[in-house]
Amino acid sequence: MKFEIGDKIVVKATNEEGEVIDIMNEKMVMIQVRGVKFPAYIDQLDFPYFKRFTEKKLFEPKKEKTYIENVRKEKPAKEPRLPDGMWLAFLPKFDVDEFGDDVVVSLKIYVNNHTNDDFLFTYQQQFFGRTDFELSGVLHAFEDFYLHDIPFSDLSDSPVFNFEFSLKTPRKGKAEYYEYNLRLKPKQLFDRIEKLKEEGGATFTYKIFDDYPDKQEEAPVDFGYRSSPGAPIYDAADARRHLPPARTVVDLHIEKLIDDHKGMSNTAILGIQLKEFEKWYDLALAHRLPKLTVIHGIGKGRLRDDIHDILRRKKEVKSFVNQYTPEFGFGATEIFFNHK
Repeated sequence: MKFEIGDKIVVKATNEEGEVIDIMNEKMVMIQVRGVKFPAYIDQLDFPYFKRFTEKKLFEPKKEKTYIENVRKEKPAKEPRLPDGMWLAFLPKFDVDEFGDDVVVSLKIYVNNHTNDDFLFTYQQQFFGRTDFELSGVLHAFEDFYLHDIPFSDLSDSPVFNFEFSLKTPRKGKAEYYEYNLRLKPKQLFDRIEKLKEEGGATFTYKIFDDYPDKQEEAPVDFGYRSSPGAPIYDAADARRHLPPARTVVDLHIEKLIDDHKGMSNTAILGIQLKEFEKWYDLALAHRLPKLTVIHGIGKGRLRDDIHDILRRKKEVKSFVNQYTPEFGFGATEIFFNHK
């Protein structure tokens, strides 16, 4: 290996000096130049000592008269970086196995803020609804922030990456916070890594947002017939009495929801099930139930996974669990609410 961690380097293409901060594989290293971290091929780098020696003058040459046409022109100022959004980046770390093949041993995870704003953020990485790693911090404009490593062997467990962002300096008209959730399915992840190896790239990324979102104004409540003259108006504290009754257990098996589902696509069935879930979820909140049990079955787990993804983004959910029970086996999720 030509370089080691901590070595000073110079980028041949730009003549900029930096430092090696990580060894990725036999061909690539992670470097830092003027506070920016990025991967580079070893043959694109050199040690700075030769550059400094050749630039050093061994003696002062005799000064000559300087004519106005020979005055050195100043270099044009560097163009400012153009913002292109917030990104979640994965940097595979390779090693060579006993057969001489490149294999991924871990992934380095970064959040890249390529915007002009500073953000506060919280981050959680979860397996099966349980938090495995969490971090909070400040993300400065045009900063690439290293989060942590995740072993390649853990990727078959469909890890989930949750973020919540808020502007460090709040601005009128901008959202108070923004949530982002990514679940990496094993096949999807392995395909991205294979494509990366074929193209010779260093990272693969997912865009979190282009621009930090504006504040969403709540839509006015449609009172329907009660908005007509003479219709009864209920006190807010008494409103729950006039809602449909809630349920503590909801069965989302499609045969329980519609009479005939033969010939329907899986996507259409899933849409009906999720709409039914949201209906009873909202009623459980309105009636301030302490918990709600949703029966989704086992199957391939698509309905369960989508419901869990929704629950992770809900502020009013205190916790939820999908564990074995004598009544439902592993086919139900219990949701516990945190009413304020």
